[in-house]
Amino acid sequence: MSVQPIRLFGDPVLTTKAEPVVDFDAELRRLVANLTDTMQDAPGSGLAAPQIGVGLRVFTYHVEGELGHLVNPELTLSADEQFGPEGCLSIPGLTFDCRRALSVIAKGFNMYGDPVVIEGSDMLSRAIQHETDHLDGILFVDRLDTVTRKQAMKAIREAEWSGLSGPPQVRISPHPTNGFGL
Repeated sequence: MSVQPIRLFGDPVLTTKAEPVVDFDAELRRLVANLTDTMQDAPGSGLAAPQIGVGLRVFTYHVEGELGHLVNPELTLSADEQFGPEGCLSIPGLTFDCRRALSVIAKGFNMYGDPVVIEGSDMLSRAIQHETDHLDGILFVDRLDTVTRKQAMKAIREAEWSGLSGPPQVRISPHPTNGFGL
């Protein structure tokens, strides 16, 4: 398989909701392999298909030695919270403290169409929530409190890789956030 270019903040594909996967075929397996190779090359803890320009609901993750992927995820979030540093391969070199659910139950499918359930807490929970947000066109900076979001947007505009000429559009997650990032 091959390493793909990662789309950066400001690319419209990152703010577009991805379509559900309907065909569990060789093309999907190639996509999962490309996502995995690209994520590991970066290196990162997760990578969603929109980050390589593919508008499908698929992501890979590599957290604490656990390598996996999930297709068409649906999340159940815990009421308990965690607050800590978060970054993104599409916003390289920048991290900001972000509030997330402490644990998650993620239901979906593997690349063959078999049902999968992933239960995780701490970093795995953060990665799964982060990547699922990507599939909904939501970036982690959209979840930051107002003050931190302003700092993040300033840092993004000033970043060497940034091509932003004006203020970026901030989107609000369409999913229940249990008060996170509001």
